[in-house]
Amino acid sequence: MTSDLSGMGSVHREGGRKVHETPEQRSETGKPMVAATPRDVIHIRLASFVLFVAIALGALSLIAGATIPAVILGVVVVVAVVDVILAVRRQRRLGTGPRSTG
Repeated sequence: MTSDLSGMGSVHREGGRKVHETPEQRSETGKPMVAATPRDVIHIRLASFVLFVAIALGALSLIAGATIPAVILGVVVVVAVVDVILAVRRQRRLGTGPRSTG
């Protein structure tokens, strides 16, 4: 493991590729912690909940003929999808993105 010049983390190789570690991936005692940052986990979970609710309410709005709420909920769906994509990209950049272990 080599030290990064910025002092914000370290870089090592895992499976032939560079993996950047940030301080939140290690505990105060230096032990590795969970692979995902809590912020990204929260973004993904909340956004998935928002997606479910917004799609359901948007469908009901379209059925009821209320186009303005349906359009607003459509924008909310797009924002939630972008948020999930950005959170997943942040995790992959850290080298700990979603991948199959089984």
